[in-house]
Amino acid sequence: QVQLVESGGGLVQAGGSLRLSCAASGGTFSNVAMGWFRQAPGKEREFVAAIRWSSGFTYYADSVKGRFTISRDNAKNTVHLQMSSLKPEDTAVYYCAARPRIVSTNTLDYEYWGQGTQVTVSS
Repeated sequence: QVQLVESGGGLVQAGGSLRLSCAASGGTFSNVAMGWFRQAPGKEREFVAAIRWSSGFTYYADSVKGRFTISRDNAKNTVHLQMSSLKPEDTAVYYCAARPRIVSTNTLDYEYWGQGTQVTVSS
């Protein structure tokens, strides 16, 4: 059974940085896409970034492009989301997700989800 465990969330001031990690286990991850999504109170879950494990291809939401970087560590089966120049509107619970093969921005395309980690950006 695939398991995804996020870590690295916390409280940070606007302009600061955080690095989220998603540790994957229970499967073979050479042919999957990993995504990061976020959900703020009262809002729908939205796409943030995704990476195709095999090729390293990445894709970002416009709202985070140039500020966030997604990467993977093959040896540790871990995906990271480096977040810089954080803004109060980045405050949300951040979720890691996995799906077969290609990246997608649609939450419904992802089969496996982590429990989420809270990111709070103060102004």
